[in-house]
Amino acid sequence: MKATVYQGNKTFSIIEKEMESPSAEEVRIKVAYSGVCGTDVHIYHGMMDQRVNIPVTIGHEMSGTVDALGEEVTGFEVGEKVVVRPLDDRGVKPSDKGFNHICEDLKFIGIDSPGSMQQYWNVPAFTLHKLRAETDLKLAALIEPLSVAVHDVRLSELKTGETAVVLGGGPIGLLVALVAKESGANVIVSEVNENRVAKAKELGLHAVNPLKLDLVEYVKEQTEGRRADVVFEVAGVQPALDVMTEIAGIRGRILMVAIHGQKREIDLFKFFWKELKLIGARVYEKEDYEKAIALITENALPFEQMITDVQPLTNIQQVFENIDNNPDGMKVLMDCQS
Repeated sequence: MKATVYQGNKTFSIIEKEMESPSAEEVRIKVAYSGVCGTDVHIYHGMMDQRVNIPVTIGHEMSGTVDALGEEVTGFEVGEKVVVRPLDDRGVKPSDKGFNHICEDLKFIGIDSPGSMQQYWNVPAFTLHKLRAETDLKLAALIEPLSVAVHDVRLSELKTGETAVVLGGGPIGLLVALVAKESGANVIVSEVNENRVAKAKELGLHAVNPLKLDLVEYVKEQTEGRRADVVFEVAGVQPALDVMTEIAGIRGRILMVAIHGQKREIDLFKFFWKELKLIGARVYEKEDYEKAIALITENALPFEQMITDVQPLTNIQQVFENIDNNPDGMKVLMDCQS
């Protein structure tokens, strides 16, 4: 079988390896597609070399079919379509208060252990979610990032008729916007990249470029002065932090979706003045995965348009180089059987 291996120094290789039998509590998956995540790009850039065990196969956004079952696995059959919720919570402790998805000793499969960018992948059976037989496996590769968006919107307690502003129109930002719109909210996407603004509009979203208008005044105009009920900070840059407290209205909720690897300045006075809430959001829970699976199965949103490229597994080096050279793209999938 073929597998990709990150070697460090922005280098991937393709190797041939023996197919491994699953252990007693594992399932072997024939991987159909594996999506390239922003975290994968960070790994490619060497930003996580101290965390990943180089050389390593990465990847965690995926879809596939069950190929073999460990002797103690029940509830699955060979040939069933599945996705993996790549959270290994076997280190959970009572002090984690039952929040297994953010437990102190959480291990992320595909980062802390081998991932999905290979033809066959052995994973613990408890990480699997079943798909319906009619589910499109290309679209199913979006379930993991879509679950992030579902989790974010759920934590925001966004209500029908409220206004949400999404700061950042990358893949996660647009998925957040689509889920927020599906929940009945009025959604505005703020994005500085004109090609991504165009993509957002193509997806049926209301999108603006904050470099071409005063975002605070624009949001006030769109809401009769009320400003946003919910702000999703997905951009991960200081200007987004500067504006999020300005565009949030009285008792607005701000969802911190982006990962900030360093301390940032935030206008805490605005939290006092308008009784704002700042809510952290990390990965997803089982119910978010099930909601994402339902959305993909129904195909009620323009998910196909989120997929901008599909490449064979053997082109992995070129794929990551192209992502570096083309920041306009949305979601690239690796075809793991070609």
